[in-house]
Order: sequence, then structure tokens, then C-alpha cells
Amino acid sequence: MNGETTSPEPVFTPRPMADYLDETVRVFADRPALDFLGKAWSYAQLGDLVDRAAEGFRKLGVTRGVQVGLCLPNTPYFTICYFAVLKAGGTVVNYNPLYVEREIAFQTRDSRTRIMVTLDLKVIYDKVEAVRVSGGLDTLIVCPMADILPQPKKLLFTLFKAKDRARVPRDDVHMPFSRLVDGPAIKDAPKVDPLTDVAILQYTGGTTGVPKGAMLSHANLSANMEQMRLFFSEARPGEETMLCVLPFFHVFAMTAAQNLSVLIGAEMALMPRFELKLLLDTIKRKSVTLFPGVPTIYTAINHAPQTKNYDLTSIRMCISGGAPLPVEVKQNFEALTGCTLVEGYGLTEASPVVSCNPLEGKPRAGSIGKPVAWTECEFRSLEDPYVVMPEGEKGELCVRGPQVMLGYWERPDDTNRTIENGFLHTGDVGYRDEDGYIHLVDRIKDLIICSGYNVYPRVIEEALYQNEAVEEAIVIAIADSYRGQAPKAFVKLKEGVELTADDLKAFLKGHLSAIEMPREIEFREELPKTLVGKLSKKELVEEEKAKAGEAAAE
Repeated sequence: MNGETTSPEPVFTPRPMADYLDETVRVFADRPALDFLGKAWSYAQLGDLVDRAAEGFRKLGVTRGVQVGLCLPNTPYFTICYFAVLKAGGTVVNYNPLYVEREIAFQTRDSRTRIMVTLDLKVIYDKVEAVRVSGGLDTLIVCPMADILPQPKKLLFTLFKAKDRARVPRDDVHMPFSRLVDGPAIKDAPKVDPLTDVAILQYTGGTTGVPKGAMLSHANLSANMEQMRLFFSEARPGEETMLCVLPFFHVFAMTAAQNLSVLIGAEMALMPRFELKLLLDTIKRKSVTLFPGVPTIYTAINHAPQTKNYDLTSIRMCISGGAPLPVEVKQNFEALTGCTLVEGYGLTEASPVVSCNPLEGKPRAGSIGKPVAWTECEFRSLEDPYVVMPEGEKGELCVRGPQVMLGYWERPDDTNRTIENGFLHTGDVGYRDEDGYIHLVDRIKDLIICSGYNVYPRVIEEALYQNEAVEEAIVIAIADSYRGQAPKAFVKLKEGVELTADDLKAFLKGHLSAIEMPREIEFREELPKTLVGKLSKKELVEEEKAKAGEAAAE
């Protein structure tokens, strides 16, 4: 299942996404589907709510070619509305609820979203309502937080969190979730063409750096679900519990947590945000068995003093994505839990999973594994994209498979630059070793050119992680009057550890060439992260540009 082959068994047959939920509801009707802070819904209850919500969306005019926005954290509302929109034939547009108003407004205009589903929490609702008032939306479906909380949490929220609840008008443009599902189940739902109908518009910076909507078809999403099921071949249908701490509006969690759970009849233990104690409590309370995450979450668990008070041995299998997984983080987490933690790789344009290390046997250190089923990977020359590089030589990773997007929404030029002859140009640089394992060295856009030599930040970051004092590290390019560019490292040390920049440079001399040695090392108490917990270079790059501008002005 982890080997690279163009005609593996079984053969993939595209299906509409709602079909998977219908089948799971039929087989596992009494099995728990959702747990939200202690309140549970069975698959039968989930299926009924989805069918009634689908009819509610249909009455609002949702059908093939109509976009519906979901601006929600991980709650039962997300999964219900996600599958309901798809069953009605519409397209889901995922919105990050932590976006500022300007970002929500841009995505709304660009995607032509006219209906939005959100919560009645002021921190989210007020931004979405402002976009509606400005003419960006026609209808808001407002979901009450109190209705999905168990007692006594519901009582406490009702009594003491009034200031956090939004004032929602009672009019024709604001529909309470209860009204959406207050009717019969959908009948005669539109027939969906899984190969051509867009299921999800997933916004991303993409490989060209401009925010755009990746058009993911029902076939793209169902292929990636099936690829993940083949990868997790030891998963027991109807018996697993999936920890859903990564936000579903992010493509990795959407596929590897939500959609995979529906496919195998797993219970989803939903967390609306990452909070370490809540996460540990949830693992204990639900006896979590599957746990997709990002390296920073596993690192936080490894280093938290309270972790020793929890039995985490129910966890069986974990896949890490979003960023390189340091070997030390993997080993420490596996020692804590007894689980298998492997590193995978993907990108939004591939729904997102492309490759993963095998769960069985010994993973290849520093590798993102082998391509998942039905997936081809090639490395193309950085000088000539039509030249395929031989084994062991670096090039741009290009991917072809049923999970590769249809293209970018209303951006044909960007699509044509990114997909050629069915191959998706990822913008990632790497190589394939003699055993077929893929190794990435960096992003093309992050490449540092020092005196004409290519220097890869990821190589320097991996060297920094070899030092036992380093907890997190980011390397970026800074301007250098002599070399053109030079590496600069930002480092977070482990708690209670002291280390100087000179000490760290001395250590790195045994791991890096002179051209790769960071010109500067800056220690910080925290490093910037994205909203899903990935280390983020963007903020540090902007800081350094600002400093350079100020210095030039003096």
C-alpha cells in the first residue's frame, strides 16, 4: 500500500462524498459518531440531521454550483453542515473562524459565497455579520453554542457567558440552525458527478503565493479518504476513536480526521481548539486510538509536566503532517504512548495526502515516506521542468494521482502553471533514494542563494534539532552584502536550558558546511505559528525586511 505503483489493487472508483456517510449510517447506526466535550451523537442521529439540513439547504436554493461557507471551529455543526451541503449538491467553502473581517470579506467575494454558517459567539459572528452588512452575504445560518454543550457546561455557558454570545436579529436573513433542520429529510437529491463537481473550495497560498481556492472534486476527496484507509490498514471499522484537535477547516484535518472517521465508522472526539489539559483529558476520557497532528502538538505533550499524570497508551496510530517531524519528537512520543507515529506529506492541491512513512517496520529517518496508493511522484529539474531527475538527485517534486485538484477557482493561468500533463508542481525540492523513499530538502521559495550556492533552510533546521537543548527552530534568508543572502536561525530552547549562540555554532560545525552555517542565531521564548500549529516563517521574514529597510534609511 505504501509502494509507488501506477496500477495498484484495489481499483479506485470515484463516489459522491455523501454516499460514504449514508453507508456508514447504515452499517454503524448505533455507533457513536461525534463527542463534543462529553455530549454524544450516534451515526443514526448524525445521518438524520444531515438529511434534514440538506433539505433545509435545498429550500435556500443550494444545489449544484452553489457555494456555502462554513465559518466554524470543530463542532457537530461543522460535520452536519459539511455533509448536508454536499448531499444537496452544493460546494463547501471552508473559512478559518480566526480570520479577520478583511480576510473573510475577500474570500467571500472571490468564491461568490452567499450563504454562511457560523456560531453565535461574538468573536466569530460579529465579523461574519459585518461582511453580510457590507453586501457580501445574503443569508447567515447561526448555530447556538449552548445547544451542543452537555450539562453542566450548558448551564454555565448560559448563565455566565452572556457577554460572549452575539445578539442575533430575528429576521429573514438570519436563520437559526434549528429552523434549518426543522423539516423532512431530503428526497431526490441532485445527482453528483464525482469527477467534475466541486465538493470543496479550499483556500490556500498555493504554489504561486497568491490566495486562491483549490477546487477539490468529490473524486479528489474520496480518493484521498480511500488512500488513507489503505494506509491505516490496521484500523478497525466501527471500533476506533479519532482525536479531532486539528481544525476541520484545514484540509489535513478535513481528510485525515473527519472524512476518514466517516469512512471507517470511527467516533470523532471533537476539540474546538488546542488546549493541552483538555486534550489530555479527552484522550483519557475517550480512550483515543487514532491521533493525526502536527509536530508542535506532539512536542507540547512530550514536554508538559502534567503528561506523566495521564495514561496515553490507548493511542495506537498517529500521522504527523504540516511540517518536518524531528526524530526526537517521534521517539519521545512513541515512548510515552506505545503508539506508532509516522510522518506524512501533503498539500492543499492534493486533498492533501501524497506520501507517508509505513506504519509497519522502520521508517526512513528524514523521509516523508513513499507515495500513497494510485500516486506517481517525479522530481523535475529546477532549471528545466521537463527533465526528470535520476535517483538521488534533487529536483522539484511533481505529483500525479486521483487526489490532485481540478484547478484553482477562476484562475486558469495559475492552474496551467501549477498542473502540467496531469502533474502537480508542488514547489518542494527533494529527491528519491535507492529504496523509493522521498526526501524533501525545502521549498523553492525558501531557497537561500549564498555566493551562488543553494542552501536549504530545512537542512540547517534538522541540524539544529540534533542539539538536545533545541525545542523549535526556524531558518530564513537575510540580506548579506557579500554573499547576497545568508541563513539566520531563530531558536526556542527547552525550558530550563541555557545555551549561547557561540555554543550552538560550535555544535553545528560538526553538522553543516561553512556555507550553511547561520550568520546569526536569535533565541526567542516563542516562535510564530500558523493557526493549525505549524511553525511559520512569514512573520520572521517580514520582521527582517523591516529591519533592513530601517537600516537602509539611516
